[in-house]
Amino acid sequence: MNKKRMGIASLVVSASLLVGVAVNEGYKDTAYVPIKGDVPTIGFGETKNVHMGDKTTVIRSLIDLQNDLNHRKEQLATCVFVPLSQNELDAYMDLAYNIGTKAFCGSTVVKLLNEYEYKAACYHILDWDVFHGKHLESLHVRREKEFEQCMVDQ
Repeated sequence: MNKKRMGIASLVVSASLLVGVAVNEGYKDTAYVPIKGDVPTIGFGETKNVHMGDKTTVIRSLIDLQNDLNHRKEQLATCVFVPLSQNELDAYMDLAYNIGTKAFCGSTVVKLLNEYEYKAACYHILDWDVFHGKHLESLHVRREKEFEQCMVDQ
């Protein structure tokens, strides 16, 4: 086993992850629909209980993002049973934030991870660049960054 890997509970939501998600999501202080067919979004990609016309601030949005990422880390620990490196956790957390924890936990990525197929799991991050059946360049670019981060410790 790679000595850099630990159980998810031993890892942290890193500042790098927080900043990375914030940059990837972008910031809007007023609720909007980012892509036709999507749900109302505010701050750094928050969608829970968001309604058109809602407003926020950068500080409130960063606090909400930190809380959300901490909660997601706990959720990931219920479906990922193998140790991860900090780079792997950050890559998978960014993916899970973007696609949703339920989709992430049911994905081939997690299936392969739990079979100790770390490298193959990283490659399957690249499968998640589609929204409503269409490949989106913005998602492709994000998945490439997540893949590269995941591969650092392979």
